[in-house]
Amino acid sequence: MVKVRTENLKDIISIRQVNLAAFEQPIEADLVDKLRNSCKDIISLVAEEDGHIVGHILFTPVKVETKKGIDQGMGLAPMAVLPEYQKKGIGSKLIEKGIEELKNRKCPFVVVLGHSEYYPKFGFEVASMYGVRCKWEVPDEAFMIMILSDLDLSSFSGVVHFRSEFDEVA
Repeated sequence: MVKVRTENLKDIISIRQVNLAAFEQPIEADLVDKLRNSCKDIISLVAEEDGHIVGHILFTPVKVETKKGIDQGMGLAPMAVLPEYQKKGIGSKLIEKGIEELKNRKCPFVVVLGHSEYYPKFGFEVASMYGVRCKWEVPDEAFMIMILSDLDLSSFSGVVHFRSEFDEVA
């Protein structure tokens, strides 16, 4: 049975291995390591089965420059599941637990750049519906947002800025 929990220090090597296997390149694994070392306000969850890490998800702070100032939320990226464990609901469990944690922390919104067929089932919507766009040029349907708490949506529009570590891999 898969258990989702917060990462701990002994998970770091396994998390790197999961990201390397899932993405078949070091970019995402390197990004996770950089973010963990430079940002204290992260949510890093692992999926564990029989004592082995089989999945990982990371949420980091993002900012939206609006007409009234800066709104802070979180961004989901990256999420990785070992190839042999994919399509078994592990990614869904990681996302659901992460969203639950964000709600508990009273986070107003979360954004994701991902598959437009996958993320809407969790409640993500195309961000441009709210006048929100990514700072990078990406397909409109791939950049999504989930509003988690009360936001003044009348002034909530603008450009989402991820942490600078993402610029190094964008």
